[in-house]
Amino acid sequence: MDEPTQQFEVWCAGEDWCPVTSTATMIGKKWHPVVVHRLLDTGPLGFNALQDEIGGISSKVLSDVLDDLEEKRLIDREIVNEKPVRVQYSLTELGVSLEPVILEMAEWGRTHLTSAATKEESIA
Repeated sequence: MDEPTQQFEVWCAGEDWCPVTSTATMIGKKWHPVVVHRLLDTGPLGFNALQDEIGGISSKVLSDVLDDLEEKRLIDREIVNEKPVRVQYSLTELGVSLEPVILEMAEWGRTHLTSAATKEESIA
């Protein structure tokens, strides 16, 4: 028998648009899906390695994003007892369950988005 899926209480339960809104609340901030995507792609990473994988994100913003994703139970923060002691981040089962959503977001973006430079080149 399958384990029951972890569920969250939401204010809009019962509304047909609620699942979309609630999912967007979980990963709808700019860097949230990027962190989930990188951890899906690479597996567990330390803070600096994750920042290098993402590129363009400050330490403060990454720290805030990781705290938020941990609070939402999408990532785990593990202290690795090595010298020096370090922290490693990985996706929880709930975080891994976002894989089809993240992959579809990536596919949609590849299909429908272009860089400003590419657009300017096509106009010239």
